[in-house]
Amino acid sequence: MTAFRRGIRLGIDVGRARVGVARSDPDGLLAVPVETVPRKGEPVRRIVALAEEYEAFEVLVGLPLNLRGDDTPSTTDARAFAGELAAALSIPVRLVDERLSTVSAHDVLRQAGRSQRESRSIVDQVAAVVLLQQALDVERRSGDPAGPAVAPGQEPA
Repeated sequence: MTAFRRGIRLGIDVGRARVGVARSDPDGLLAVPVETVPRKGEPVRRIVALAEEYEAFEVLVGLPLNLRGDDTPSTTDARAFAGELAAALSIPVRLVDERLSTVSAHDVLRQAGRSQRESRSIVDQVAAVVLLQQALDVERRSGDPAGPAVAPGQEPA
């Protein structure tokens, strides 16, 4: 078991239309929303810029497995996106299990009185917060980083 690693992390929720981005504080106590990046265009370039801006030491990409833990088309997409990020960044990229993070994000927004339509532009950010907070909690409890590292340009598994 290792000690909790201090430093800012980015959490990434990969969607078909949008990519949610969250960040942690340097002590890894709290995850907060950053922005929603359109999937069209150059989302990897924007995330690289955000990693540099926040001086992140690691990026955690949500891996949307189904409830049985099996891959889906979204899982393949997230793995490919994580591989692109790993190739573009000089810091580690890890894949973390994010089952139900988007469902949890919708629940949080609904409880805050926002309709699904009103939430469309920020639900990906909230999902990124949920997955990042879960990863921080796992590392704090175990002392080990959450999820496996992605090799640069790694092919989808």
